[in-house]
Amino acid sequence: MEVSLTTPALLFPAISLLLLAYTNRFLTIAGLIRSLHKQYKEQPDSNIKAQIANLRKRVNLIKNMQLSGIASLLLCVISMFAIYENWQVTGSIIFGISLVLLMLSLILSIFEIQISVRALNIHLRDIEKD
Repeated sequence: MEVSLTTPALLFPAISLLLLAYTNRFLTIAGLIRSLHKQYKEQPDSNIKAQIANLRKRVNLIKNMQLSGIASLLLCVISMFAIYENWQVTGSIIFGISLVLLMLSLILSIFEIQISVRALNIHLRDIEKD
């Protein structure tokens, strides 16, 4: 299959929106961690400590999601350059690697969402007990 110069460019809006969503998730979790940290310092509680541990996992996943997404975008640009220089095979291979990195980013996103939902279910069970 021959990849044209516009093919990698099609991913730009999608990757940009994903990175924006990942950044928003990261900022929200960072704020929550700061708030929980302050609560924990004022009144140590094992529940808060467990929540912070859960959030640490999510932050690491989001970091890896962002890294994969950024690498995917970078490789899209490099593949466009290779195609521009008429290095079709090289450009196609680099574009393929870019797609794999984008898939990795999305798979990590699925794991992060699952962790988030588990944490929310724990809170909901706690409320249902009362």
